[in-house]
Amino acid sequence: MANSRLEKIGTIYTRTRGLIQSGALQYTERPLWFDVYEAFPPKEEPRYDRPVPNMQIKEIFYEADKIRAQLHKNLGRVGTVHLLNQHTPSFTQKFIKTYKKLEGQYGAGQCESDQLYTEALDILKKEREAQMAESKDDLDGALTSAFKSATQEQNKSASGTLTSVNVKDLFKD
Repeated sequence: MANSRLEKIGTIYTRTRGLIQSGALQYTERPLWFDVYEAFPPKEEPRYDRPVPNMQIKEIFYEADKIRAQLHKNLGRVGTVHLLNQHTPSFTQKFIKTYKKLEGQYGAGQCESDQLYTEALDILKKEREAQMAESKDDLDGALTSAFKSATQEQNKSASGTLTSVNVKDLFKD
């Protein structure tokens, strides 16, 4: 029985069909792919001894792939990507967009790719620094307002305008 599981003895389809015909597997319990295989059988049966077709495999490269490869080669790690967040572009997507924008401004073939690469990186670094400065200002503002409100609360409690809080009252059901 174990020998029949080898890929050399029939295909997975013929073995499954044999199990159904012999009654070892109920037709209602057949795998999901079984109906698809019967509806759309392959042109050639996928056997292990089938000769490999002699055909040239086309290399598919987009322009963005070359830019992306250069970026990742030079920078190494470019940060993490949240795959579920489709609204915020990744660093690589921003870089490619900036690169294409610069290429459109200078015209195709007018400027070397190395120069476009460095300019795009400089632009993204400046944007990143501006974002960091803005978020630092926001954080400083938030901390300042939190400090002011805490100081006001402390002053109120010192002047006796706040009522004292009983710890036992906090944990009552």
